[in-house]
Amino acid sequence: MTPRRIETFSDGVLAIIITIMVLELHAPASAEWGALRPALPALLSYLLSFVYLGIYWNNHHHLLHVTRGVTGGIMWANLHLLFWLSLVPFFTAWMGKNEFAAVPTAAYGVVLVLAAIAYWLLQLIILRNEGSDSLLAQAVGRDWKGTASPILYTVAILTTLIHPWIAGAMYALVALMWLIPDRRIERAVRTATK
Repeated sequence: MTPRRIETFSDGVLAIIITIMVLELHAPASAEWGALRPALPALLSYLLSFVYLGIYWNNHHHLLHVTRGVTGGIMWANLHLLFWLSLVPFFTAWMGKNEFAAVPTAAYGVVLVLAAIAYWLLQLIILRNEGSDSLLAQAVGRDWKGTASPILYTVAILTTLIHPWIAGAMYALVALMWLIPDRRIERAVRTATK
């Protein structure tokens, strides 16, 4: 199997996940601006999750772009990642409907941690398959964002005990950290083609 096939499958799954997530949003019955106020927690949780799914989609694309071959282990690791990402709509809706209450906000963070671990495992398995001299190995190097993210998620989960909105802000901070695209792979590809 080629990396393009697994990338296409993953793109389709992520598109479905986003579609499911947006279907959880319900328009207010009133046409007044004030009618949006009760919907703000749901809209904010949707926005946060949409950004996260976009970040995973972008980084997943870059990861597979430099992958030469796909093994059974890579396919299972990819499914493992997609499993955790498929839970995002459920926990997004739970957190939004309960206005960032402690338990749903902590559970959302647990899913973020597990998705981050799943992505790290996928990257690790691809690196083992590609070898230490591969383009991906050269590109990955020190991954400070990949190391910091699970730590920040864990701190945010613990912060829900103090105030869930602080945890939500920390989740947003990690997303902002990743919004600046990870250019390591793009740089490695440009360098290799010169």
